[in-house]
Amino acid sequence: MSTERLLLELKAVSKNFGPTTVLEQIDLAVRDGEFITILGPSGSGKTTILRMIGGFETPSSGQILLDGGDISGLPINKRPFNTVFQDYALFPHMTVAANVGYGLKVRGVKNAEVEGRVGEALELVQLREFAHRYPAQLSGGQRQRVALARAIICRPRLILLDEPLAALDVELRRQMQLFLKDIQREIKTTFLFVTHDQEEAIAMADRICVMNGGRIQQLGSAHEVYYRPASEFVARFFGDNNLIEGRLADLTGDRRWVETPLGRMLCAIDGQPELAAAPAGTRALAVFRPEALALNPAGPGYDNSAHGIVSSLNFAGAHTLATFRVGGTGPMSLRLRLPSKVEGVALSVGETANLHWRAADCRLVLI
Repeated sequence: MSTERLLLELKAVSKNFGPTTVLEQIDLAVRDGEFITILGPSGSGKTTILRMIGGFETPSSGQILLDGGDISGLPINKRPFNTVFQDYALFPHMTVAANVGYGLKVRGVKNAEVEGRVGEALELVQLREFAHRYPAQLSGGQRQRVALARAIICRPRLILLDEPLAALDVELRRQMQLFLKDIQREIKTTFLFVTHDQEEAIAMADRICVMNGGRIQQLGSAHEVYYRPASEFVARFFGDNNLIEGRLADLTGDRRWVETPLGRMLCAIDGQPELAAAPAGTRALAVFRPEALALNPAGPGYDNSAHGIVSSLNFAGAHTLATFRVGGTGPMSLRLRLPSKVEGVALSVGETANLHWRAADCRLVLI
């Protein structure tokens, strides 16, 4: 993980386009050397944040601070940042080497130094043998690496990446996710990556900033956002969560009972003082991952249970997602993720089973 020294801060930043507010009172601190991902659906404000940091847009209010100094009105060419766009924005009439070295050329760096640094950058992204090719002669992944080399070569303090993997196929995206993270660790430069893809964010980020409706919904490690959603939006946005609506009941230490259509359910509330303080009867959502569910016999330590009938089985390679109809004839369902086996999953549609899960794996969010 990165050091705790702050590189960049957004303080009470808002952005309006005419009468429309697209960002509202955003506070965000980016640590020096970390890989932070801004994640959210279309229209959530994530790209607007990146564009304001890069200098392509000006905040309507608030401040953007670099090393404690306000850069909100600083021109793009005065900011020690580089941006990698979704379409890569390579010059088609220039070779790979010329594209990568362009930023140094316009800064007046001498040809001998440009040549040496271009070689180093292309070596870093494993494209040195492609130096004399043109962008049209490269694959999508190769063009993406050329754009990254061009961003790296000027040794920026921060690299902004605006959904640069969106146009790649699934397998190449996975490869590039690992490649980008490896590069970031090697050069120790701060990366700020924008995406709408949850798996992509989890695979790369030191911290994830989840956006919706122009506001930050949650900021934390991938593990925190995945297993400890801070809001109903985050719980629903990170798919496959089991979600059971209910009302708060008794408080038992760092756990709280909740009354649900499936009966009383016990959930952990450690680190959630608002749930300890909320009065009985407050609406809440119980959230737990499919991998938290166990089939009978569950063994000791399982606080919650439900009886269900298998309604579907979806094979996904190493794992199979089983959906159970629970709560009698109602529409409620629970999903269980379990390892697939060579001979197939030991369940069949229509089969009944008891499902169990621990209070520690069940989180509550107020609704």
